[in-house]
Amino acid sequence: MSIGLYQSASSLAALERWQDAVTQNITSSQVAGYKKRTVEFSVVEAGELQTDPKQKIGRGEGEATYFPRATYGINFKLGETSPTRREFDVALQSEGFFEVQMEDGRKAYTRGGELRLRADRTLVTTQDQPILTEAGSPVQLLPRGGEVIINRDGTVLQGGTPLGRLNVVKFADNKQLMPISAGMFLPLPGTPDPVAVEEPEVLQGYLESSNVTPLREMVDLVNIARAYEANQKLIQSHDNTMQKTLEALG
Repeated sequence: MSIGLYQSASSLAALERWQDAVTQNITSSQVAGYKKRTVEFSVVEAGELQTDPKQKIGRGEGEATYFPRATYGINFKLGETSPTRREFDVALQSEGFFEVQMEDGRKAYTRGGELRLRADRTLVTTQDQPILTEAGSPVQLLPRGGEVIINRDGTVLQGGTPLGRLNVVKFADNKQLMPISAGMFLPLPGTPDPVAVEEPEVLQGYLESSNVTPLREMVDLVNIARAYEANQKLIQSHDNTMQKTLEALG
């Protein structure tokens, strides 16, 4: 058995995971509040290579063999804040996430504040999910209620009438958040409940862009392609060597 063959095959699998993350970053780079997917590479020990034919296999007396492993992660670095001058767009300048209600009743979390007004006058995200107040209720505007103002602390007013304060929360460890679509996150099972951000900084008429640099991702795609090609050539070389060995023995 050729250990190098299996190591190269593992490298191809790790590179494919990296490519998946980079592709997702590029396609989502224009999504407000999207956080970059990352891949961390490490090695895992798997078995041993027996170098002494007199020793018995499995006693730990051979050379340890290592295989590459790719682990997904998320970069929660803040994106740039850009003005849009749309009254329903909001951006967070502080830590934390907006809380929204999903169709199945679960609560999701996002930094994407690109909101719109539904037919029933409820403020919702681009995925039609109501954004919630500290009371856990959606923000519903008044009919002919006047101009909408969203204060820096997240309080929503219409014609001077307060309609609630946007719920901005934070988690003890963002690594316990699982990404879903459109820059949304769900807490993993067992994650402690989030706590309110004491002094949120909400900007009306602004959006936080994704923290993805498309040019950097394109460079990574080139590096992935080169590494993939190199490992393919190694596999082909191993295969040719084995074929020549079998022909010589035959």
